[in-house]
Amino acid sequence: MVRKLAAGNWKMNGTRAALAELQTLAQAHDSPSVDILICPPAPLLFSAAEMVKGQAIDIGAQDCHPAASGAHTGDIAAPMIADCGATAVILGHSERREDHNETDDLVRAKATAAHAAGLTAIICIGETLAQRDAGQTLGVIAAQLEGSTPDSAKADNTVIAYEPVWAIGTGKVPSLEQIGEVHDFMRQSLSKRFGTDTAKGVRLLYGGSVKPANAAQIFAVDNVDGALVGGASLSEGDFTPIIKALSDNS
Repeated sequence: MVRKLAAGNWKMNGTRAALAELQTLAQAHDSPSVDILICPPAPLLFSAAEMVKGQAIDIGAQDCHPAASGAHTGDIAAPMIADCGATAVILGHSERREDHNETDDLVRAKATAAHAAGLTAIICIGETLAQRDAGQTLGVIAAQLEGSTPDSAKADNTVIAYEPVWAIGTGKVPSLEQIGEVHDFMRQSLSKRFGTDTAKGVRLLYGGSVKPANAAQIFAVDNVDGALVGGASLSEGDFTPIIKALSDNS
């Protein structure tokens, strides 16, 4: 059985005072049956990792540069993230793809850099509403999955997060059938490329308006191994019910 993952993406939210929520979360889950990951803004990485050291919560970053070092003002290298005590990094989130024009090739290069630094790459893919309405969803998913996932991907260093762009922060959620169709397709695609054993071990997360009210239904869908949660991960009170729903479906 693959150990499931509840990952929280704080996005551009939180100052040092917000770390109190992280401490509360750690205290509420001292021996969870699922993995818990929080990805705070970069300035909080080191403090967050120090705060939860030795506890059952891991820390991740929200992006990295494909180069290990160099003249890239304002960017953060994967080895720097690892040096802060983080274990993972979110890559190719739709907000990065849209706001910063990130391509599949760039996401692939960043994932390669993450792997080289010993980090788990959480690679995000997903279609826009126009693409879904045009019946292009699986074609878009196939292209992004193939283009964004490097050959270095393994079950223990790669997570794929399906986040339909139209569901992120909107309150809209795909039907359970739509989620299942995409997750089944991703598993099959990974199996064809990397082999059945690797494909079975790569965790497939769903993201996009996951809340305590809908989490249990989503986690009951085949091939959903957890969630990448945005706003609901900012508060222990909102995130804990999601973690519990995932635990109940483990």
